[in-house]
Order: sequence, then C-alpha cells, then structure tokens
Amino acid sequence: MKKREAIKITGGENSVRVDSRILEERIQKAVADGYRHIEVTAQGQHGIGGRLWRAHHDKVKIDVLGTSGQRLGAMGFPNTVVEAFGPASDDVGWLNAGAQIIVHGNATNGAANAMAQGKVYIDGDVGARAMTMTKHNPRFEPPELWVFGKAGDSFAEFMAGGIAVVCGAGAEKDKNVLGYRPCVGMVGGKIFFRGEQEYCSAQDVQLVKNLPDEEWGWLQENLKIFLQAIGKKYLFEQLAARRADWQLLLARKPFEKPVREVRPLTIYRKEVWENELGKGGLIGDLTSLDRTPIGLITTGTLRRYVPSWENGKYLPPCQANCPTGIPVQKRWELIRNGKMQEAVNLALEYTPFPATVCGYLCPNLCMQNCTRHLMNMESVDVALLGKASLHAEAPAPLPPTGRKIAVIGGGAAGLSVAWQLRLRGHEVAIVENRKRLGGKITEAIPASRIPSEVVAHEIARIAKSIRHINLNAALHKEKFRKLKNENDFIVIAAGASQPRQLNVPGMEKAFTALDFLRQSKQGCAKVGEKVVIIGAGNVGCDAASEAYRLGAKSVILVDVQKPASFGAERKQAEAAGARFLWPRFTKAITARGVELTSGEILLADTVIVAVGDMPDLSFLPEEIATERGFVLVDENYATSDPQVYAIGDAVRPGLLTDAIGAGRIASRTIDDILKGASRTYDKLPPIDYHKVKLEYFDPRIGEFADTSSCAANCASCGACRDCGMCEEICPQKAISRQPQPAGGFTYVADSERCIGCGFCVGACPTGVWELAENEPLE
Repeated sequence: MKKREAIKITGGENSVRVDSRILEERIQKAVADGYRHIEVTAQGQHGIGGRLWRAHHDKVKIDVLGTSGQRLGAMGFPNTVVEAFGPASDDVGWLNAGAQIIVHGNATNGAANAMAQGKVYIDGDVGARAMTMTKHNPRFEPPELWVFGKAGDSFAEFMAGGIAVVCGAGAEKDKNVLGYRPCVGMVGGKIFFRGEQEYCSAQDVQLVKNLPDEEWGWLQENLKIFLQAIGKKYLFEQLAARRADWQLLLARKPFEKPVREVRPLTIYRKEVWENELGKGGLIGDLTSLDRTPIGLITTGTLRRYVPSWENGKYLPPCQANCPTGIPVQKRWELIRNGKMQEAVNLALEYTPFPATVCGYLCPNLCMQNCTRHLMNMESVDVALLGKASLHAEAPAPLPPTGRKIAVIGGGAAGLSVAWQLRLRGHEVAIVENRKRLGGKITEAIPASRIPSEVVAHEIARIAKSIRHINLNAALHKEKFRKLKNENDFIVIAAGASQPRQLNVPGMEKAFTALDFLRQSKQGCAKVGEKVVIIGAGNVGCDAASEAYRLGAKSVILVDVQKPASFGAERKQAEAAGARFLWPRFTKAITARGVELTSGEILLADTVIVAVGDMPDLSFLPEEIATERGFVLVDENYATSDPQVYAIGDAVRPGLLTDAIGAGRIASRTIDDILKGASRTYDKLPPIDYHKVKLEYFDPRIGEFADTSSCAANCASCGACRDCGMCEEICPQKAISRQPQPAGGFTYVADSERCIGCGFCVGACPTGVWELAENEPLE
C-alpha cells in the first residue's frame, strides 16, 4: 500500500452532523487507501480512532479537532496515536489494545475502562470509575493511565492490572486526590499519586509512602514522557521535586487480604431471602420454586448434555466453496507437518492447473469465504500455495482399463476431464479445432495476468500424460458420429468461441472482445486514443487493460446494469484508469463513437463489444438437447444421450474453476459407469463459521509472506489440530487422546467423568467438539 499525505475528514456535511458509523467508515477507508495522518473535525461522534487494523504495522496519527464523543480511541491498536485537542467524553480508551491516546483537557467518566494495553494521557481531571476493570497480559507491556489533575469517585474499581499515575496538579489542598472509595475490588496493578488520600480500600490495597528507588526511577523517567505528550515538559522539575510528595498503592495478593466471614447459603436463605423476598417477603406470593440443594453434579446417563469429537464431519468453508473441490485445508495441514511436496502434489489429484488457475487466474472463492473474515482478518493466501505448485509431481495413473473416451475441446474443461480420466486408467483422445491447447487461457487472457511460461509448463505436463491429441481438427456432424462409434463416451468441452453480437446499427464498426483479446495476445491489435467498451464484465475489464497497454488514453466501459466484474480483472482496469458508466443503453455505433438511447454520444476511436460468447454446437446431432444455445445436462453433466457428456462454457458461462470442477464430476461419473461401480459421493455440509474460535490468531497480520505462515494461521475449520486444548481445559479430566493402530488419533470423553459442561466445545479452536442433549431416560 502506497503511503499518502495527510487527509482531513469532517464530522459534518451541509450543516448536518455525520453519523458516527459513517465517520468511522470514512476514517477506515482513508487508512485502507494509505493515509497515515488523518485530521478529524468531530461533532460529537463516538469511537474516533479505534480499530485501525488496516494499517497493519504502519504508524497512524489521528488528530481530533472540535468535540469528540464517547469512547475516543476505543479498541485502539498498537500502531495508533489519537490526539484530541480539547476535552473528551466518557470511556476514553475503552478496551484499548495498544493505542496511545492524548487528551488536551478533562475526560469524563470511565477513562481507560477495561484497557489491556497502550497509554492514555489526560491533561486535566478524570471523572468517576476511571481505570476500572483493566487487565495485564504479561506478554505485553502493562496499560497505563496518566492524569495531570485528579480522579473522580470509584477510581481503579476492580482493577486487575496496569499502572495509573495521578499527578494531582491543581488539587494540592484536596484531601482525596483519588476521589471517594478508590481501589474497591482491586486485584492487580499499581497506582502512583501525588497529594493526599484519606480513604482507600485497605482490604484490597496497601499504601507505600516511601517510594523504593526502582519505583521512583520509573516514575521520573515516564513522567517526562507524559509531560512531553501534553505539552507541559517545563513542569517536570516542579512535579518531581520531592519524592515525599508521591505515594504508591499496590494491590494486595490473595493471601495478603483479610479473611472475611462467609455466610452459608442456608443462613442467607433463611435470614435474607425468606424474610425479604420469598415466602413472607416482597415476592413470596409469586414464587414457589423448589429451593432444595442439588447434592451432586451428574455424569453418565444423567448428564443433560453430551460432548462428541466430530473430526472431519464438516467441510471447511474454503473447500465447500471451491468449485474444483480442492481440499485446501488438508494442504495447509501437510505443510504444518513439514510435508510441502505432498501438499503441492495433492492439488494434481483435483486439477491439472494448480499454478495457472489457483496461483494466478482464479478469483479464489476459497479465500473469499475464509472463516478468518468473521473477525476482519486477512484470509490465508491460497494463491501463494498455487504458485508453489508449479513443479508438483503428477500422480501415477491407474492400470489401463482399455476403455476409450473422446474429449471435444482442449480448454480448461476439456483438459480437466481428460486429466481425470487418464488418472483413472482410461484412454483419452482430445479433439481441438485450434492449433494449440489451453482455450481462452492461451488465446485470450492477457499476458499481464499470468507469465506465459507457467501456462506452457502446465500444458506440457498434461500433454505428456495424454497420448492422443488432435489439433486443428475441425468437427462436423459426421465426424461426431464417427467419434461416438469409436469411443465408449464422448465429453463435449468445446467452450464458447462465438462472440455475441449487438442488434444495433453499426455493429460492423466494432471489435468483439474475444477477437480483440486474441489479436492482442498475438501482438497485432491496435486501438485509438479513445476507447469505449460495451459490457463491463471481467472480459470487458481485460479488454480495457489491454487497450491501455496498447496506447489508449481514455477507456470507458458502459453496461445496462451495475457491472458484474470483480477481482483482479476489475482492479487492473481501474488501476489503469478505466471509467464505468451504468445504466447505459446503446442505440447505435457510429463513426463518432457510441450513441446511447439518452441521446448522449460517447466519442471513440475504437469500440469493443464485450457482451458474452456462445458455443459453436453445429456438430451436434439433433437428438442431443440444447437450450438457448447451450447443451442441456443433468447434475452429473450427462446430456440427453447417455453416451455423451458436456461441461464448461458449452453448458453455461462460468469461471475457469467451474469448468475444472465440472470435469472432475463428469469424469467420476463416467468412471463409475465403466467400472460397474455404484458409489455415492456424499458432499459433507460446510461447518458453521461460528464453531471456529479465531481468538487464538493474531488479527494484526495484514499479509502473508510465505506458505509456512499461511499454514500456521489457517483456522483448520472442522479438522482437529491435535492441540490438546480440550484435554487440558476439562475440569473433570474426562477427555483423553487415544492413538489409533493404523495411525492418527481420536479424542474421547469418558462418560463416567464427563459432566457435560461444554468447556471442550467452547475452547476448541477448530470447532470439532459438539454438545448435544443427552438421550431422555425411559
């Protein structure tokens, strides 16, 4: 991401206050766009400066002018500095996770509430319940709250960690610089304060009047930093002149706290409940619940809930959404286990194009559906794994079966089905009417999208496996019948090679996108300075990128609806400067350009039409049913002729991965028929995203540099990582790991120990534990 200069964002538009949500969206977008210094003129909006994770490890500075609302810097990240040039409202730094927050003025109630990391500097007083419920993870520096003035009531209530410093400036005559009843329930951390404090919770904290050298040294060093941040460094000598002015409160450890008498529940029930609430009390006539104590926690058949280890019962979302069905998660598991070569080899059992498609051309539906997105984390980068699979080792085919299949078409779909059938031991012949294999991959996809040597390597690997490849083989009905007689099956994978035409005057003046991209790939395409493309899908975007490469100064894409383009194609076109207009309806193509039905004329030297392509099915006999120009098939891609199957763009337009996946399904069905098998391929349901616990992963990782880091951060949805978390967390020690004789392992819950508490389900990172209601007793 290219870093940009500062940007100003205002909290009002046309004299109307912008909603807090809208303002946050604009701040987040500015960070995502590369801005690292943002000036916000606030009008009371909440949460300014929080959750700026999109900057990753870059430092971000947020200057807040005007009036900031509640929760300034809430949930701030360690890379963020938020500076408010004025007072702030409630809950400054709420749930702060590492940001530095500076307030030039007073802060009201709840400052630094539940803070876990970071620093909050207040150049004034704080209201009630500041520094409450804070915590400290020893992996990180403790959270700090610095107050130049004094604190309000209930300061540091239930504080569990961190450091607070109250300078007491302007409160020298105040008898309680920490307010009324501070430190109640405090169990961790420390508080430095300057001035007097008549009351504090003595059972929770101990007062140290003479600061040890180590504590005094820390205070002096960090006091300078605080005063520098609030612009009052000149006061250091005054505030640090006398060590005796400062005192320290330390949380008592559990064994240091005085023992309090515990009232038994039976006494409480008799003296309080039945006197004030139940029976003769306030709600005695409203309740008759059984209050008898439960004598034991049940196990076995008496449990209400029963946990079960359901490893591999569900598909991970990445695999469930991959049309090719590649077990992405299994490949990451192999890499975690040090089996990189096995991981790259596994892909060739599912696709002959692991590098070409997965690494470069696929929009990566697996990544789009990654569970990590639930917590706004980057998905693990499957494209890295795809590129690493270029030199995967092809699996050995099964012994020859003597059965023959002809595949019509040598594009992605045809090569996929041919590859799969060959692996199953069948003899395959490819019939392709062009001079080389690859279809649109080699003919039309711009070289800017994928290195030519990658495509050449993978096609060579396929060609080496399949002996019978017939190129420049034109097909007609008679030849189709001959192929049918000579082979056990035919698979139609002819693709869509006939561009659709627009029914408007002047169509002859335009290029079709497919022809333009073919000519561009061959180095013989030319364009003028102004280009208009009719159709703003992904093919139109490829044409736009190529037009710019060939010298165009302006490219406009028009569409009758919101453009369906997405992914790398859209991004490249936009990066090159393409403009998108919709809805726009073409009336005619003229010598001046494109005339719209609105009367507007888009000036153009070159017009390209990208409204889709159709298959050439002129070779098909009449008995094979078609619909609207495409072959009609069932769920297994069988046509109306049981000897003929059809896949890819000959059936319906789709992605390359759709075509490859269709090849797998068709080959599997044909193989079953040829071998007399009657196998069912159960498609497991995808796992519920919410079963997976993402709290175990670092949300600050913005991108992955290598496959090892991807493998380590894969959530392994529905597949046990053998972490032993369930075994460790079980309060009854009911769960045990049991190795299996054939290798592998299972985790089992002992019914005689298990109480059905569900801790295993709640803690499992991968969601393989399930909790179900026990069978009812007869």
